Amino acid sequence: MKLTHRFAFLGLLALAACGTPPPAERGVLFPANFGDSNPATFNAPRPAQFAVHGIDAARFHKSINWNTARTNGVNFAFIKATEGGDLLDPAFKKHWRGAGQARVERGAYHFYYFCTTPEVQARWFIRNVPRTAGMMPPVLDMEWNPFSPTCATLRPPAGEVRAQMRTWVQLVEAHYGQRPIIYTTPKFYRENGLGQLKGYDFWLRSTAKTLDEVYPGQAWKFWQYTATGRVQGIAGDVDLNAFSGSPEAWKAWLAARSVR
Repeated sequence: MKLTHRFAFLGLLALAACGTPPPAERGVLFPANFGDSNPATFNAPRPAQFAVHGIDAARFHKSINWNTARTNGVNFAFIKATEGGDLLDPAFKKHWRGAGQARVERGAYHFYYFCTTPEVQARWFIRNVPRTAGMMPPVLDMEWNPFSPTCATLRPPAGEVRAQMRTWVQLVEAHYGQRPIIYTTPKFYRENGLGQLKGYDFWLRSTAKTLDEVYPGQAWKFWQYTATGRVQGIAGDVDLNAFSGSPEAWKAWLAARSVR
């Protein structure tokens, strides 16, 4: 046995001895063993009918045992990285590292501010999110921000919103080699005509109705279906998400859309 392999093997034994299971092999899918502190009643298709589930995480999630979470159905995670042109989520590096070590499929997202140019925001995201082989495409999080003391009242016309989005996407796509995913909410989607954007993978929020009911006619890849999920290994509530297709479709999507 090579020395490096021997040390790796001894490390796995040590993890097992202290009660922490070693990470599962990458590509293994686990069924969702999730709860919900405030569950909604959905019409069909219900979230449970989809085979591949995951979470999104940010600084609010102070304690995540990624190995435990993965074996309970967290097959992917979108991790908050940046906001605007100068804010880095203080938990990003910890979550990014932990998800990677547990072999959770991971992607990073940027929360957009309208008081900063898309060029500045794209550069800030690129500066803070390492281009990592195998990562999911970057995500552009587009929603109105009622909490910012400087940006809350800035709501450009819909055409300008879409133009800024395209600028950010083009710069980030050029760096990572994959077109970013668009995350949005029902209100923002409707008010800014995001259905006019073609050729994008959408990650859509709807916590009371199916996506077909809220975004009629809109194709999607990911559905954020609750903000009050409960997962073993994660302290407190967490957003839960489903992928739109079968396990085979998931593997095909990853093969086509992972950063190289």
